[in-house]
Amino acid sequence: MRIDIVTLFPEICRAPLSESIMKRAQEKRIVDLHIHKLRDWATDKHHVVDDAPFGGGQGMVMKPEPIFAAVEDLKSQIANRKSKILLMSPAGRRFNQEMAQQLSQETHLIIISGHYEGVDHRVIEHLIDLEISIGDYVLTNGAIAAVVLVDSVVRLLPG
Repeated sequence: MRIDIVTLFPEICRAPLSESIMKRAQEKRIVDLHIHKLRDWATDKHHVVDDAPFGGGQGMVMKPEPIFAAVEDLKSQIANRKSKILLMSPAGRRFNQEMAQQLSQETHLIIISGHYEGVDHRVIEHLIDLEISIGDYVLTNGAIAAVVLVDSVVRLLPG
């Protein structure tokens, strides 16, 4: 299984996903894990990834262009291009063991970790297969939730 995490804060993911069972799973090639910085797909001089919501609203949201570019780029690296695109979001379906089991059957997961007031709604409408929440509480950002999801899914992989 290949897992790509796209986040504004890759360092939040690196430490917990490079220790213990996660480290062994990568060493045994049970999982091919990649952590990416979303700003790498921003095309402007300052690598801006946030903007006011399309159509108005309060706060800032993650811009769609870098997210679409990231997913397109990551999918192009997979031979069969059968990728499940996930968004870590407080508005998503509640993550549980059954969902972890289902996700462990996929060959490629691309996990977008939300931030700010969320992502531009066009991303959810046109790109995301599943919006996932790990619980009814507030976290600093979706990278922490992505780590929880990856840990839970990888533990279920054979080997």
